[in-house]
Amino acid sequence: MNYFGAVFEETPDVAEQVWNDRPFQDAVDLHQKMTAVVEQMTVAEQIALIRAHPELGKRGKMAEASVQEQAGAGLSQLEADDREHMRQLNSDYREKFGFPFVMAVKGLNRSDILTAFEQRLCMAAEAERVRSLAEIYKIAQFRLNDLVK
Repeated sequence: MNYFGAVFEETPDVAEQVWNDRPFQDAVDLHQKMTAVVEQMTVAEQIALIRAHPELGKRGKMAEASVQEQAGAGLSQLEADDREHMRQLNSDYREKFGFPFVMAVKGLNRSDILTAFEQRLCMAAEAERVRSLAEIYKIAQFRLNDLVK
């Protein structure tokens, strides 16, 4: 169970809640069951899950998977100007929505991420909560795929 505890950032209880449903047909089945747990959460619990994710491009303590994902997208090696731009976007986003910008950055580059950041700052709060959860589901799928290779 602990093996899958980090699939949803800092929220191992998602894996714990599906543990008794094993055996799973495959990683897709496990992912579907885990996302169903998140879908059944209250809005407050979903927002807590979103808030468990680190800000993009920010240096500091975060889950090892997040470190690797952000490094793969070039976010750990930003130049000073880009780092300041990302810091400002993170600040604006958090101020507007009350949670960090979450994006499945695997396979993306800095430009893709900055474009999405700016577009999503224009979203309505409820739409952005839903979008953030969709991004979390993508992150979880990437992490599950890495675990069950």
